[in-house]
Order: sequence, then C-alpha cells, then structure tokens
Amino acid sequence: MFFIFDLETIPDIEFIRRVLNDQESEEDLLLEKASEELARNSSGFLPPMYHRMVSWVGLWIENTGGPKQKVAWSGKDEKQGLLKIFDAIGTYKDFGLIHHNGKGFDIPVLTYRAMKHGLQMPVRMHDYDIRYRYSRHNVDLVDEFSNYGASSWPKLKHLGQLIGIPFKQTGEGNEVYAMYQRDELDLIEHYCYEDVMATYIVWLYHEYTAGHIPEDQFENLRDRAMKKLEEIQAGPPK
Repeated sequence: MFFIFDLETIPDIEFIRRVLNDQESEEDLLLEKASEELARNSSGFLPPMYHRMVSWVGLWIENTGGPKQKVAWSGKDEKQGLLKIFDAIGTYKDFGLIHHNGKGFDIPVLTYRAMKHGLQMPVRMHDYDIRYRYSRHNVDLVDEFSNYGASSWPKLKHLGQLIGIPFKQTGEGNEVYAMYQRDELDLIEHYCYEDVMATYIVWLYHEYTAGHIPEDQFENLRDRAMKKLEEIQAGPPK
C-alpha cells in the first residue's frame, strides 16, 4: 500500500515572534522580516520549521495503482490533526509514501510539529525503507523527474500543463493563510485534495512512462482519476 498525501500550512506566528524577538510588529511586517531573515531561498518561502499544519489529505492506493480510501483533516487544533495523520499512516505496517516535494517540506513539517507537541510518529516513518534517499518506498516526484537533483525540480502545476491537465484551480499556496484568517478551513482542505489528486495523476503518468503500469490499466486509472479531479475542481460541496 502507498499513501499519497499533502499538507497545507500557515506561518507559525507565535514561534516566528520568539525567533525574531519581535512581539510588536504587525503580522505583515513580521512575515516580511521573517522572509528576509529566515528564508533560505529567493522566493522568501519560510523553511519547514516555521510552519504549522492546518489541513492534510491522504489517498491510500493499492500496489497496482488503484485508489482505495481517502482520509483527511482540517482545523485549528494542530495536535489533533497530527494525531489523526499519524493514526491514518499507521493503518498499514509496511506502507510506502508518494508525494511532491514531501522530503523537502511535508515530512520535515510533520517531524518538527510532532516534536513541538511531544508526539511520537509512526516508527515506519524512520525506517531505512523510508529514510533512504533512493528508496522505492518513499517516492518524491521532484526526485523522480529531476534524477535526484541532476536536473531542475519541476512544479506540480507545470507537470500538469505538460500533460495537458489543469491543476491548481482552487487556489495557490500563498492564499492558504488568507483563507485560514477567513475561517475557510473546508476550502483549504478542498484545495489540499486537489493537490493530492494532481499528485496521483502525475504519478500514474510517471509509472506508465517508466513501463511499470500496462497501457490498459493506466488508461482506466487515469480516466477515473481525471473524473474525480473534475469533480473537485467544480467546487467544494455546498
């Protein structure tokens, strides 16, 4: 079994204030300072340590590639969300992971936040099968397409454009904090679900291109996934 997942996060304002020793600045100015002083990239996107989780969506798939079960959470009680994702991940003993930049962001976020809340992660998350850089049990699409950094890392949105599939219809990542401030948690989760389905579709294309899935099976799974993606992009349930 494989667990395809994605997290949605917002800046941990309280922690950032402690790190910068700034209890006075307005949030906009604080985040601007954080981008300048704490970010390690030209975009100003904060490293995983400075994020807190507000939503996650996971999709269990069979080893054959077929979807089995969706699980999800969104809310303001981060500890509860962590407990739920760790419980979900622990459903199967020898699971694998599939994600887009999960090694660089999502998994470190889970580790940092588990430490913050005094929680234990599933033991499997730290097994050699998962931690090994070239593991076939922990598939990061940015590694697969960049040949582990030999080439540039592709954005999920651009991978969708390459294969003619529109991704990112619900919103962009930098809009999540604004949605959170408006208490639109259901919308954040819906946005996260689109990312997971997009990741699943790109993974299917990758597996077919690599010769791991026969054509008839690929076409069946792709068509079903595309139908679900269209339902997601039509908007969240009323």
